[in-house]
Amino acid sequence: MADDIPVNEEMDAAKDAATEPAVSEDIVTATDETVAEPVETAPAPSPSDDFQWYALQTYSGHEKKVKMLLEKKVQDHVAKTKEDPPIREVIVPTQEVVEIKGGKRVKLTKRLYPGYVLIQMLLDQHTMFLVNSVPGVIKFVGGGEDPQPLKSEEINKILGIADELEEQGPETEIPFRPGQVVEVMEGPFSDFSGTVEEVFAEKGKVRVQVSLFGRPTSVELDYTQLEGF
Repeated sequence: MADDIPVNEEMDAAKDAATEPAVSEDIVTATDETVAEPVETAPAPSPSDDFQWYALQTYSGHEKKVKMLLEKKVQDHVAKTKEDPPIREVIVPTQEVVEIKGGKRVKLTKRLYPGYVLIQMLLDQHTMFLVNSVPGVIKFVGGGEDPQPLKSEEINKILGIADELEEQGPETEIPFRPGQVVEVMEGPFSDFSGTVEEVFAEKGKVRVQVSLFGRPTSVELDYTQLEGF
């Protein structure tokens, strides 16, 4: 092209232009009273923005032990480094149930998700090593090389279920099922045998079909009045 300039001449021209003083039509004389206006910068993101919920697979029956060990490791880390804890919360979702033990109602705490622990943490190599080094932990739940955080709707549902169950109080766990043959141990139908038709866990009742005067009759009984075969 006719307008092409040799590379060396173009670089020299750029160099000369860079060394020439800038000329301004408006000249302002700076004084000692001139104060530079502060430059506004965007605030640094809060570390809490990076906290995510993850699910850990554990050996069944080791959930509470894993929770305890993780919390202990976090306490030791904070005491040693004086830094904010990289793990915010560890929970084992549970619910209260009532079962019959030796003919008496016993309140028990049962795990909602046996073999799993939920953890809210900042994910990095250090925290991954810390978690995986805890006895009883099998692995993070999620595909791929890196652990996958739980979605908002997933953790909200899980935590919502736990909160709802806590508000409702203990749930009665009735040890009978439809079609099961049972014997009535107490009440006006004592010594009658029958078949379970339906279980009402929320009321602690069981509907049983018994033979009354040679005719099948459905009666609703407290589950503590029954004994299964």
